[in-house]
Amino acid sequence: MCQKKLQLILLLFVPLLGLGQAESYDTLMLGEQKLALHPALLKSINDGPYIFIEDGQLVEKNIVEGEVVKKVLSKDAFPTKFKRDKSKYKKVKKIAALSDIHGQYNLAVELLTNNQIIDKNLNWNYGEGHLLIVGDIFDRGPQVNETLWLFYNLEQQAEAAGGQVHVLLGNHEYMIFQQDVRYIHKKYAIVSHLLATSYTDMYGKETVIGRWLRSKSTIVKINDNTFVHGGFSKAFLANGYNMALINKEMSKSIDMHLDELERNKTYPRYFDEAGPIWYRGYFTDNLPDEEISEILSTVSANHLVVGHCSNETVVELYDGKIYGVDSSIKLGKYGELLFIEDNKYYRGTKDGKRLGF
Repeated sequence: MCQKKLQLILLLFVPLLGLGQAESYDTLMLGEQKLALHPALLKSINDGPYIFIEDGQLVEKNIVEGEVVKKVLSKDAFPTKFKRDKSKYKKVKKIAALSDIHGQYNLAVELLTNNQIIDKNLNWNYGEGHLLIVGDIFDRGPQVNETLWLFYNLEQQAEAAGGQVHVLLGNHEYMIFQQDVRYIHKKYAIVSHLLATSYTDMYGKETVIGRWLRSKSTIVKINDNTFVHGGFSKAFLANGYNMALINKEMSKSIDMHLDELERNKTYPRYFDEAGPIWYRGYFTDNLPDEEISEILSTVSANHLVVGHCSNETVVELYDGKIYGVDSSIKLGKYGELLFIEDNKYYRGTKDGKRLGF
């Protein structure tokens, strides 16, 4: 259900246990469920920061025990313009990749720390290496905002060290851009209500993180590896393949209304089940090796690294042509990284071990 359909129902009377009276609470409709905003629930909500750009000012908003705390920042506290990420990188010696974090910040930090991508103080520790998040930071879990800020900060630290952080956009990022909030954690429905703005606009183009996200790509190629959230189907590639153009078209779609997208030729090509952020065929369709080789030839890569389809570990498919890096971090219990170093591929486990395939 879209954010605009989240209805605020006032003055819901909830009987007090043992009393013949009633107490009124604000209530949210989250999908088909009523969520009563009683004081104890609101007091448990802490979130932020959200940095809004309002009338040329940077305004920081935090939720502290259910109350909105605002302050105006200096104009240079955060950048408000971001360069678009490149699509291709060569001669990268160290690569690490994971995907589908879905708001499981604590597990992501544990995984990155134990594998020495970051140190115990959450600082970059991977030198000139490249870290890829292959889509789907958003939805499901309760710490999406913390995860976004983590990678926002690491990106700057990595660049200073000669490395790079690549946050690719997956289907759940685009769902939020398109006001599809079916999978947000209930915490964020409450935060949206408290901030008096839609969840989509909490990451809109008048926010710092929103502008940062709009600089991100859907596809990136590093050495002979192409990274994309879902993958490339034969049907999608039948219309040709131009990575820079796809990234441009996907980026242009971010601030289009859904009805505009549906009228645009971009929507059926990029956003149906055969498109690059939704495709699942490598895991579900038992494709012939010839088709996989043809796909790789079309995209001029020797390997594809994808997320989107959950497995218990990072997986190798089709004799190393495809790697799946959605290791079910979204469940909050376990996760892995894919390491590509010296043209060899390894699993990085939760406790920091390196395992071959």
